[in-house]
Amino acid sequence: MKSTPNRAVDRQKQIYLAGLQGKRTHIPIDLKQIIEICRNRLPRDAFDYIDGGAGREDTIKENRRAFDRWRITPRMLVDVSEVNTEVSLFGASYASPFFLCPIGVLELAHPQADLAVAQAAEDVDLPLMISNQSSMDMESITATAPTCATFFQLYWSKSDDLVRSLVQRAEKVGCRGIVVTLDTTFLGWRVRDLDNASLPFLVGKGIAQYTSDPVFRDLVLEESGMPSAGRLNWHAIKAFFSMAQRHPGSTFQNLRSRVGLKSVQKFINIYIRPSLTWDDLGFLRSITKLPIILKGILHTSDAKRAHDEGVDAIYVSNHGGRQIDGAIGALDALTSISKELNGNVPILFDSGVRGGSDAYKALALGATMVGIGRPYVYALAAGGELGVHEQLENMLAEFELTMALCGSTSLSEVDIDHLYRG
Repeated sequence: MKSTPNRAVDRQKQIYLAGLQGKRTHIPIDLKQIIEICRNRLPRDAFDYIDGGAGREDTIKENRRAFDRWRITPRMLVDVSEVNTEVSLFGASYASPFFLCPIGVLELAHPQADLAVAQAAEDVDLPLMISNQSSMDMESITATAPTCATFFQLYWSKSDDLVRSLVQRAEKVGCRGIVVTLDTTFLGWRVRDLDNASLPFLVGKGIAQYTSDPVFRDLVLEESGMPSAGRLNWHAIKAFFSMAQRHPGSTFQNLRSRVGLKSVQKFINIYIRPSLTWDDLGFLRSITKLPIILKGILHTSDAKRAHDEGVDAIYVSNHGGRQIDGAIGALDALTSISKELNGNVPILFDSGVRGGSDAYKALALGATMVGIGRPYVYALAAGGELGVHEQLENMLAEFELTMALCGSTSLSEVDIDHLYRG
């Protein structure tokens, strides 16, 4: 996308000129301030689920340290009156190298959840990865933002029939690829969630892709017996009601049949497959013609194996530090993996990205596209759809400004020559 002047200048003008009339942006520009609004606005368990990570949360810190170890070295006397941020993936062109990461249970941040995010992504023209654990079903999300480019993130269930159904639904709504998340064969040891004794799935949140799926609902009906809700107290009653509310149909009938509770129990029993191996990839390839992207790759040997297996793209990520405490920083993994693959397969990247200059570093180190994760969730909590819109605009503007100030007029010129290892 060429712009003269670049998007950053237009965004800055918009903010400063509004300031002459005493107007401010809907949410702060500074991400730290947005996080504080989020912290103060949300219940503790909701904020901790969004903000927290595994163990001592050292991997979250390491993601940032990995970015800090690389410094940008700009080049001078380059004509940057035009900056082109276009990128291609699987034969399609995108105006920017950013995409929105798949993040589940967005109803913890805002009632409009995935619908608000999808609308903001469409307005800003960024691809969206729909989470397998979203608060809204994929049909509703894509109907809300019909022109938004979407991909579907798949958690590989123990039921192949359910995997097939989810993939077929993703194809039907127009998703452009299947993103298989590999690093969540079990939930990580998330201390904040454990201290709060809170997991949103247990009250029916974040399982809309399942309760809207015909195969999953048949599996629920096959359950024999009546699941126990445990000893009833006020907290248990609220949880039971939440399950019933989030299952399709009448809340009253759902309470009577306990279908909400049955759905949660079935979800917990089958939503991940710890036995998943390389041999299973053939099944996925046999049921879809969509590009297959493997998410959670951190080791060069796994990246090479994925390429040898014919996977369409590698997604370097450590799940934002939510799965393993003490893991390698995702940017360090990207550096070695991009050298190993040498441009032979597209590389998507996330984990630790907090601004446009971070994206510049990731692209310079070999990423094809860069994912925005927690920043848009904080913005959703702080300002709803408009908050997400502004946050995305700001990150795009900062990225284009970084490109121009570094003397890069296209993504092909964003390379390691513009970085210094500190």
